[in-house]
Amino acid sequence: MDIPRIFNITESEHRIHNPFTPDKFETLGAALRLASGARVLDLGSGSGEMLCTWARDYGITGTGVDMSPLFTAQAKQRAEELGVAHQVQFIHNDAAGYVADEKADVAACVGATWIGGGVAGTLELLAKSLRTRGVMLIGEPYWRQLPPTEEIAKKCLAHSISDFLSLPELIASFGALGYDVVEMVLANQDGWDRYEAAKWLTMRRWLEENPDDELAEEIHAKLSTEPERHAAYTREYLGWGVFALMPKLNQRA
Repeated sequence: MDIPRIFNITESEHRIHNPFTPDKFETLGAALRLASGARVLDLGSGSGEMLCTWARDYGITGTGVDMSPLFTAQAKQRAEELGVAHQVQFIHNDAAGYVADEKADVAACVGATWIGGGVAGTLELLAKSLRTRGVMLIGEPYWRQLPPTEEIAKKCLAHSISDFLSLPELIASFGALGYDVVEMVLANQDGWDRYEAAKWLTMRRWLEENPDDELAEEIHAKLSTEPERHAAYTREYLGWGVFALMPKLNQRA
């Protein structure tokens, strides 16, 4: 069980596998008013930076689930580095369908809503692990500005313009699903740079060490084209944020 190998290569040096930077996770933790001992479930936890830093800074406990053996190992190492291995655990598993044995105060899927077939299905999945009055976190892209053509949308790594909503439309969609948006923290262009540009040196170093690998040609092509593509399209058109949601009061059982 693993993610496609190319992601393990291009993001092998990432601590955060999305456009957030450490200060954004700090802002999010403070915005959620995390209390010591709060339990957090993170589905698609990557290299564990959110759980590990929140365990260090706020005293939370929690579980992260990710299908990449590499990222799961890195998360465990990060927990050891920060001295929080007794507070958080990381499980190599498919997060799709994962339900925690112990309900969480915060149930998160930050940038991997494919595990539930989209936002609606992911919210249904997270709800199974959430305590009453708990908060769900969803990390999701949106259009900063609407691409004028389908071709430009594809340059932003979308299949079509309809893949993403504008920010107001995305917020409205949460309401239509029965949730109040109670907080949000948005990435910025610097965050996109750190997520995307950090891959380029990783790819260059990997190519130097693995010139005959079966993926060498594909990664060389990416290294040749990704900087320009990102500068022209991703950082201009695509936004990303984490949204804190709670079921609307009149829809609680």
